[in-house]
Amino acid sequence: MSAHPTSLHWQPAYGGDGFAVAYDDLRQAIRTILSTRVGSDPLRPDFGSRVPDYLDWPIDRARPHIVRETVAAIRKWEPRLAVKRVRVAPAEDNPAQLVVAVHFIAADGVEVSAEVRP
Repeated sequence: MSAHPTSLHWQPAYGGDGFAVAYDDLRQAIRTILSTRVGSDPLRPDFGSRVPDYLDWPIDRARPHIVRETVAAIRKWEPRLAVKRVRVAPAEDNPAQLVVAVHFIAADGVEVSAEVRP
């Protein structure tokens, strides 16, 4: 890896060398929160979300639960943003997989979105 970035918010990027900085850092944090099942991290047993609990449900029944759990988990674990809207839909390239689109307002007031396939 190269030298640390100068941005205040950063973390090592998924999948190789480099860093996730600024809005990419927030997107990666959301992905981590929503993809981690509560209780699966032994050092932080409360960390994560209950979104993975609903992935095998029919989408019409799962959607309200996924939205609720997404908002609750992000509010709890990511104080640098405010959730504005959550959309849950089948992935276009694989209808058997769900995409959770989170639209949020970052601390600097900019509206940003992140798509997660939990």
